[in-house]
Amino acid sequence: MPVTHPPSVVQDHAARPLAQPQGEWVAAAFADRRAWRRVAAQLKECGPGVAWSLQGVQRLDHVGAQILWNHWGRAWPEQLELTENQREMLERVAQYTTPCEPPAPWRLGDQVDRLGVMVLHALDHVRHLVILVGQLVLDVLRLLRNPRRGPWRDISGHLYRMGATALPITALVGFLIGVVLAYLMSLQLRQFGAEAFIVNILGISLIRELGPMLGAILVAGRSGSAITAQIGVMRVTEELDAMRVMGIPHGFRLVMPRALALALAMPLVALWTTLAALAGGMLAADLTMGISSAYFAQALPAAVNVSNLWLAMSKSVVFGGFIALIGCHWGLRVKPNTQSLGEGTTASVVSAITMVIIVDALFAVAFKNVGF
Repeated sequence: MPVTHPPSVVQDHAARPLAQPQGEWVAAAFADRRAWRRVAAQLKECGPGVAWSLQGVQRLDHVGAQILWNHWGRAWPEQLELTENQREMLERVAQYTTPCEPPAPWRLGDQVDRLGVMVLHALDHVRHLVILVGQLVLDVLRLLRNPRRGPWRDISGHLYRMGATALPITALVGFLIGVVLAYLMSLQLRQFGAEAFIVNILGISLIRELGPMLGAILVAGRSGSAITAQIGVMRVTEELDAMRVMGIPHGFRLVMPRALALALAMPLVALWTTLAALAGGMLAADLTMGISSAYFAQALPAAVNVSNLWLAMSKSVVFGGFIALIGCHWGLRVKPNTQSLGEGTTASVVSAITMVIIVDALFAVAFKNVGF
């Protein structure tokens, strides 16, 4: 029903202050911001010790009753005139209104304590990740000492799922990134008559930085989350406990196959992504600036030193190993409930992408003189 009588509060100061709400106290009436501001200001003028009469309220629903109940401090006023229906509505609101505790005052000590808890929590994650790295080194040495007993079937399966199945999406994204970069660069280079330098810019940026990092980010979101989800489900279904009971080490059977597979697959995925991006840039350069594909392919080896490719492949191995370790880290820390599984998967993707960017920045600073 449309609201014909907007809500309001009338005060009578004859003998004793009396507040008389008027109109329709329903949700539709308070949807009007101006009406709500007017009623809020009128309620603010009604201090404690005021008698209340709801005889002038034409309609009252749970929203209007909640507003009155909150204004009364969630307690019945000393003097109150109302009908039976209004009393039933207010009693229902009073029954189902949850008590709200006042916010704790801001204290510097509490904030420092909270910061300390966060730092200790982060250090615990770092400690567990370092333990995973050390255990991975020991497991690799165990594999080299006795290769016949290695989990080669698991490694090959993860290599296919994390590497081969990621080629279509990485090629598509890399191709589109190459097209976008070449198109934007052509708009700037054409102003200075330096169209030929697009080969140098695209070659260095894609081969050295964007290709490996783009492939790692895609793999981190695709395979990193899958690793955490797989191990997390094993935690929920108590398969990890069963492996521990049977004496099967988690590091040798779960962590090492995924880390080795992703470390081997990541350079190939990065190379594939870089080639797709170069193909997209080559096509866009041909369409926008008339630079033929033959000239692009001929000038690329002279513009980009081969050491840039080796640097890109080297850091791709680091990307792959860390993505797998971070995925395993969050998967092993999942608690046996679905909420923890979702939170762990989200944290795994965010941590892996952040790690990729940080490691790429470290490589860029450490090897700034390589390839130029």
